[in-house]
Amino acid sequence: MNDLEKDIQKKELNKEELQENESVNPENTIPEEVPSMNDFEEEISRSLHKVNEGELLKGTVIGISETEVTVDLGYYAEGIIRLEDLSNDPRFSIKADITVGEEIYGVVIREDDGEGNILLSKKDADNILSWTKLKEYMDSQDVKKVKIAQAVNGGVVTYLEGIRGFIPASQLSLNYVEDLESWVNKEVEVIVITAEEENSRLVLSGKEVERKKEEADRNSKISRLQKGVVTTGTVEKIMPYGAFINIGDGLTGLVHISQICGKRIKSPNEIIKEGEEVTVKITDIKDGKISLSMRAVEENAEVVEAVEDVPFEYTSGEEASTGLGSLLSKIKL
Repeated sequence: MNDLEKDIQKKELNKEELQENESVNPENTIPEEVPSMNDFEEEISRSLHKVNEGELLKGTVIGISETEVTVDLGYYAEGIIRLEDLSNDPRFSIKADITVGEEIYGVVIREDDGEGNILLSKKDADNILSWTKLKEYMDSQDVKKVKIAQAVNGGVVTYLEGIRGFIPASQLSLNYVEDLESWVNKEVEVIVITAEEENSRLVLSGKEVERKKEEADRNSKISRLQKGVVTTGTVEKIMPYGAFINIGDGLTGLVHISQICGKRIKSPNEIIKEGEEVTVKITDIKDGKISLSMRAVEENAEVVEAVEDVPFEYTSGEEASTGLGSLLSKIKL
């Protein structure tokens, strides 16, 4: 057979093979990938792997009963986690806190429980893995929600990532906490402030979360204030250098002693008293601080009752403008 005849025969064979494939797969779709022998060998090798006590394993929950959880480890035997080895949290519920299909970690505490299963401890796995997470939470200041388990001397106990944590009474809230028992079973948002694995010491704070929220809320309110607006406020506190004035919406500004009146005074008490209502002008807003002036208030100035309601229109340099109609509607007569 010469080269030309060989080439023709090869093309005919390729044509027949193509027609055969089309008859089997008329839509010419790509067939599913068939696992290779290497894949089978890896799976077989994994299934025959002998586990050792103390080894950390990951598996998938395939069964839940009143007393234990069954885990598919992909090995020659299934894993069993008994109820007492699941969690340190006394409020833990095997039915509520574990679901079929979720991935779970366990440390081998016995290679054979007597029935051919591998006995695991999730509590031991938590002690290994959770501290890494807790340290990451501390570094990133991630806010986590926890439920108070019990009140103890000086604070309350909760659990985060399966680890017992302590919230000192002084770190529960921005407000003074007198009755710790009233916090039991409450859900609170916390951040990790101490995570010492070597001492098994986990300290949390709800106060810091509240403080940051309050600070963010205050900054948001301050960002909506406008220089040049005249409003009324209440003298909260008098200091040698000036007076702090509450202008509403949880905001307080400072009137420096030089801005209280047009004459030189030795003490703000010469002109104003705590609890007194005064009219002030917003003269500056910088770095979260509000500067006010009483002496800059012009005669017959338009007085805004609620500074948070002033609509912002535009800012030119350091001056802000508001809608005249809106301001007139808020004038005190």
